[in-house]
Amino acid sequence: MRRVILAIVSTVVGLVLLLTFKTHSISGAGSPPAAIGTPSAGQGGAGQSGTGQGTGGSTAGATTVTGAAASTIYGPVQVQIMVKGGKVTAAKAVEYPQDTPRDSQINAFAIPVLDREAASVGSAKIDMVSGATYTSQGYITSLQNALDQAKIGA
Repeated sequence: MRRVILAIVSTVVGLVLLLTFKTHSISGAGSPPAAIGTPSAGQGGAGQSGTGQGTGGSTAGATTVTGAAASTIYGPVQVQIMVKGGKVTAAKAVEYPQDTPRDSQINAFAIPVLDREAASVGSAKIDMVSGATYTSQGYITSLQNALDQAKIGA
């Protein structure tokens, strides 16, 4: 009889602990990275999946170049770079998959990592982000297109 009561009590305690378990959310998961500069007329920008027009606006001698949108199975990825003195000074993804909560969660982590890597390396020879393979491939493709338009060798 004592074993039965002990089994029932421990089952109830286990269920209570399981039902009150709180999961943690990733902070900043819903905020997409900001684009660099303001796209000028004829220049591909956020939400445009055109062929990626050449150079556009400039900020104190720096020129922005938007690469062609690269298609992935989850949606297009498009990168914009800022070039000054023949070197990449900044890189930002201006278009990437955000249609589902999972897309937003993955890309909230992957896009800033890819942006930092592209700006620091200055070429398309960057590491892919684990767990964001398709986004990384699309990012690298669009980045290479932007670098080609800016005539920056890899």
